[in-house]
Amino acid sequence: MFANTLSGRFLWLVVIFVMVAEVLIFGPSVARYRADYLEARLERAQIASLALLASDGSIAGELAAELLDNAGVFNVVLRRDEVRELVLASPLPGPVDASFDLREASLLGLTRDALEELAHTEPRIIRIIGNPVQRGGLLIEITLDTAQLQRELWEYSGRILALSLAISLFTALLLYLSVRLFVVAPMSRVIRSMSDYAEAPQDARRIITPNSNIAELRQAEDALQKLQNDLTGLLRQKERLAQLGGSVARISHDLRNMLTTASMLADRIEMSEDPSVKRAAPKLVSSLSRAINLCESTLAFGKAEEPPPRLDRLRLAPLVEDVIESEKLACGDAEITFVAEVNPTLYLRADSEQLFRVLSNLVRNARQALEATRKPGVIEITASETANEAQSGVTIRIGDSGPGLPPKAREHLFEAFQGGARKGGVGLGLAIAAELVRGHGGFLELARSDADGTEFRIWLPNNA
Repeated sequence: MFANTLSGRFLWLVVIFVMVAEVLIFGPSVARYRADYLEARLERAQIASLALLASDGSIAGELAAELLDNAGVFNVVLRRDEVRELVLASPLPGPVDASFDLREASLLGLTRDALEELAHTEPRIIRIIGNPVQRGGLLIEITLDTAQLQRELWEYSGRILALSLAISLFTALLLYLSVRLFVVAPMSRVIRSMSDYAEAPQDARRIITPNSNIAELRQAEDALQKLQNDLTGLLRQKERLAQLGGSVARISHDLRNMLTTASMLADRIEMSEDPSVKRAAPKLVSSLSRAINLCESTLAFGKAEEPPPRLDRLRLAPLVEDVIESEKLACGDAEITFVAEVNPTLYLRADSEQLFRVLSNLVRNARQALEATRKPGVIEITASETANEAQSGVTIRIGDSGPGLPPKAREHLFEAFQGGARKGGVGLGLAIAAELVRGHGGFLELARSDADGTEFRIWLPNNA
């Protein structure tokens, strides 16, 4: 579990990165150590050869061997005045395996030679060429055994490894504590606040109070506080609206019953022979009808949700004819022509009752718009098979030759209680129709609305 935490992964990453950095500097470090070792052997060999030259060769063989042993070499060749001279010599235990020139060696070459030295498991005899110090000659060569060099290189490598581990662990520990203090702890506070708020989102006391002094975390806390405030407000509003909706539904139900009774009484009053009553009765009946329609629409929209559509394979043409026949009966004396252009063989999968409600609402709106003009008009319903985003469907168009929708109605056309397009309308019909169409997986939109009339377009997926 620790490896899956942010601080745990950060700890391991720091250790890995520090070790990678140490590996990159390991080669040059070992190369420098080997070069220093060999240069030290050259200096010792030079001192021993100068001591022999200063004695004019009078040093005994045992003393010369002791000088070579102290220098850690087998032979010393010193070139002075263009003359190459073997100053000190002893028997070699074997052939010379390799020669190395330190006079113009590059860092890359020294690194390669040092790594190759570490790779050899057995000691060997090597020749080293370098420049004498303090103007002791033009060139100095020594021959030595690499046993001690290899041993010291491995010991040095072990010390570098131990130091690298110590540095990486110490650095990782410091960074780990810093991350825990400055990043993980504030983030844990934000997480606790989110969990606490989720238990009771309507409790304003559980909204986070930003107090981080880290810019990024402070921005996150500010954003979370705003989100929680907005959500708490919306939940309160939703609860109040739910309570209000229940109250309105009960009031509308009782009011509808009362208005229905009043409407029946108004019908009888309308049959009175009194001229003044005859003039007032139609207005009374119209007002009562609008009030009853408002109550019924409010009750319908106040339901928790529309039932899911019961999809059946149905023929569209008869359904359109039923809608038209229903609206013809309500036309009265208005000169309205209904035109239906629907292929009799056009089938689709839909809920016949819900689709009837959608079409009836749109055709009724068109009829009422034409009646308000007191002029002849045409309502046209067409249907055709179309394709939308690689999916087959059916497009139904309902158009009229009316005056078009006012701009204010177009702004909130499909919003409840906002999109009323006629006097006395409450804007629920189109909102409910759009919801029913969305339940079928389609959409309802306003195709056009201008001085030549209004046209709505319905698209329904056809999986028949």
